[in-house]
Amino acid sequence: MSKNDRPTDIGINRTGIALSPVDGPRMTEGAKAMPPSSDGSARDAAVLRFRYAVEAGEIGHMPPPLSLRGVAEAAVQLLKGHKGNVLLDKLGERLAFERSGVRLYDGLILKLEASGSWEGGPTLEDLVSFRADEARHFEWMVEAMTALGADATAMTPSADLTAVESLGVLQVISDPRTGLAQALHAQQIAELADVAGWDLLSTLAGSLGHGELAAQCRLALTQENLHAASVARWLRAHVETAAHGELARAS
Repeated sequence: MSKNDRPTDIGINRTGIALSPVDGPRMTEGAKAMPPSSDGSARDAAVLRFRYAVEAGEIGHMPPPLSLRGVAEAAVQLLKGHKGNVLLDKLGERLAFERSGVRLYDGLILKLEASGSWEGGPTLEDLVSFRADEARHFEWMVEAMTALGADATAMTPSADLTAVESLGVLQVISDPRTGLAQALHAQQIAELADVAGWDLLSTLAGSLGHGELAAQCRLALTQENLHAASVARWLRAHVETAAHGELARAS
């Protein structure tokens, strides 16, 4: 595929069985004639997975408080009937996600510089601005965890989970074969998850009496909603431009 081609252009694709009118039906008949072995059946695999699920430990645990302030904060929350570690876990989650968000936007900026944008698509200024938002949100979470006496460098269980969840998005954006539009399609997943995460954290912080933190989270939520809406708009513009371009060539 040349640099002038688009993924939606007709090219070499040998994945469809219909391309082989002789061998395709023969492969289908062969699959019917040789059913899966009773050894290693889907039922056996399910039993094994169930056993792993029962026997496996937790994905992680919360680290102990880093300072006397952290110990005191935990004690105050317990006296109120709250488990402050739940808030710290979610702060760690957003910290990890925003740190990854900076890297994702670094990748998007590279894609734009390599191949350019399209009518109604993102500008370099857009992506640089959104990257700055992600970096600022990361700094807010570091400050919030430090203020609560926690170690902002520790990987909380939810931070560990969200790092694994983000891996697929990062792989798409860092793949040299993907263009800006495909990278933005992956980024849309991250933005929607980010919006949900900030919404949850702002509600949690408010319910535990951390009014200033809740307000900061709501500001981050407003900015992330802008990110999500912008990515959706850019993708819509790309699809419409690509579709009209193909129709114009065919006519």
